[in-house]
Amino acid sequence: MLEYVTDPGDPRLSDYTRLRDVELRKSLEAERGLFLAEGEKVIRRAVGAGYPIRSVLTTRRWLTALQDVLGDATVYVVSDEIMSGVAGFPVHRGALASMERLPLPSVETLLKGLKGGPRRLLVLEDLVDHANVGAIFRSAAALGVDAVVLSPRCADPLYRRAVKVSMGAVFSIPYARMDDWFRGLAQLREGGFRTLALTPDQSATPLEAAARSERVALLLGAEGDGLSSHWLEEADEAVCIPMSASALAAGVDSLNVVAAAAIACHGLMRSTAPGA
Repeated sequence: MLEYVTDPGDPRLSDYTRLRDVELRKSLEAERGLFLAEGEKVIRRAVGAGYPIRSVLTTRRWLTALQDVLGDATVYVVSDEIMSGVAGFPVHRGALASMERLPLPSVETLLKGLKGGPRRLLVLEDLVDHANVGAIFRSAAALGVDAVVLSPRCADPLYRRAVKVSMGAVFSIPYARMDDWFRGLAQLREGGFRTLALTPDQSATPLEAAARSERVALLLGAEGDGLSSHWLEEADEAVCIPMSASALAAGVDSLNVVAAAAIACHGLMRSTAPGA
């Protein structure tokens, strides 16, 4: 159903207002049980993953491209100026969709659903940067990681910035959020997972030399602070990505968390290949 809107203050557009106000958006999206998908490709991936559309905000020139995925959803059609006025920035990808969130599984349910063969988890502790979370989900999905587990304080993978940076990869990999940070690793071990804590400490075991099992969970901490001392101590083994001697001599002793995650996911998944 098409509805043409000419007033940026129209209450029908309230799902789309002040998208750069992070605290407001987190509160509003939690209250309404929604998230925003930006751009045709991301909207298609969200719909394909089973997320229902609440409404769509777009301009005339993007209607044809999206028509086959919109069904009977309400579509608010506006000018480029109104779109920018509502969102608070130019929406270069031409369309925003307000999507209904689906219930998240518990960690226990997620782990029970991972059956058969080697299984690999990525576990994120207190990563609060939405762009980093989105980029890590993209790497995890692209490299074949089976699922992601988030600590209670980790950023929301369905926040607009995370979804955008991931190019919709957040919809293609299952994830769950821990209820109890303190017991989080114990719960993973109860599910049969060996926990490897990634650290920049070069005295740790190189990732490729770490002891493996059928089920492995790789732990990643936030940019700068890294993993908490509690998780480092409780993990089955601390592992590192070896840095070159010349880099260390020059004072380059670590990678940013997104680069480290991509390299570590690649190394983690190599161990599941035949003959690895």
